[in-house]
Amino acid sequence: MIKHKGIKIIGLLLLGGVMGISLLLSACKTTPTQAVASTPVESAIDTIVPATDDYGIPMDLYNVEEGKVGRNQTLSDLLQPLGVSLQEIYQISLLPDSLVNERKIKQGNPYLFYSLKDAHLEVPRNAEAIFIYEKDQLNFVAISIDPDSIWARNGRKPVDTRQQVASGIIETSLWESMLAADANPMLAIELSEIFAWTIDFFGLQQGDQYKVIYEESFVDSSSIGIDRITGAWICHNETDFWAIPFVQDSIRSFFDEEGNSLRKAFLKAPLRFSRISSGFSHSRYHPVLKIRRPHHGVDYAAPTGTPVHTVGDGVITKVGYQKGGGGNYVKIKHNSVYSTTYMHLSGFGKGVRQGVYVKQGDVIGYVGSSGLATGPHLDFRFYKNGSAVNPLKVEAPPVEPVYEKNRRAYGLIRVFTISWLKLLQ
Repeated sequence: MIKHKGIKIIGLLLLGGVMGISLLLSACKTTPTQAVASTPVESAIDTIVPATDDYGIPMDLYNVEEGKVGRNQTLSDLLQPLGVSLQEIYQISLLPDSLVNERKIKQGNPYLFYSLKDAHLEVPRNAEAIFIYEKDQLNFVAISIDPDSIWARNGRKPVDTRQQVASGIIETSLWESMLAADANPMLAIELSEIFAWTIDFFGLQQGDQYKVIYEESFVDSSSIGIDRITGAWICHNETDFWAIPFVQDSIRSFFDEEGNSLRKAFLKAPLRFSRISSGFSHSRYHPVLKIRRPHHGVDYAAPTGTPVHTVGDGVITKVGYQKGGGGNYVKIKHNSVYSTTYMHLSGFGKGVRQGVYVKQGDVIGYVGSSGLATGPHLDFRFYKNGSAVNPLKVEAPPVEPVYEKNRRAYGLIRVFTISWLKLLQ
């Protein structure tokens, strides 16, 4: 059984001194930019009538025509049928790319054309016509068209940020559980990153449970993404894992119920989502060579091109091709004790070369089937003091816990967050 609901916040809800809702940007905020043209250029569309739409345009002054960009249509193709002259289109073409970039006009994107209901109406600083092109779900450009001037601004539509909650029991996967709960499935990615150092998400089982409180932003009632997680709980293998946000040293991080950081020295896995196709073994039957030999790593089956992340900070010591069967590989030294190797890559990450310092989570390559491989997968190997160890059994100590001086403040937040999560069904 899976439950999910959304709560629209009115006012400001504080959770750990960091929870609070604010609009991303007002739709009426403008970025004045001048066109390089012989005609006068204004700095912004100045709307003086209060009743405005999502674009900051007075609704009762204009007639509106709506449409969507067709295949291979240019700005001229859109504007000419609306009565915009070639001279005016030319002036619009002189606007900087930051406002209008012809090369980035996309098929299917909406546009609107506003024309004054009474062309003889004297309304100071309201344009005779305004063309709106939506660059994406949130951002738009407004182009004001007058016989003697062309002016424009970038803008953003109003954003509605809501406090959401989701809870459920995993039947097949966390992703499928989110979909079944009618929650944003990207929550699965967010949770996998928060708990990446404590839970192996490839090992989630049927019957595992989760509860999460999060903030999500909407434009025109459509989600544009999850802003942040404000509390989470996962029960995996009958063990409780808590994620409680707290700001320390001006950095917002997640801690467990004891105040230990959820960020460990190493990620649990180098891939976001996949499956283990072969484990660590001293005697494994090799599918290509047809013989038994040690396999001192873990194979993660995943589609070709899946990003591979370094599990910890360190220096790249080797990048190349292993003729013995490993194919394209990267080796990273994390400290005087630990190192890792990533094999069968289809390619390397940007800037990956010997001697480069990488940070935990950086993309160092992409899943492939180079070398001796029957299909695309990552052969991931972990070494301790030069000897191969099972990556699934490596335990790493947490980084900085909550400082003693912050324990009282963290205790209040912990009680509030855990209590709220426990109330969720």
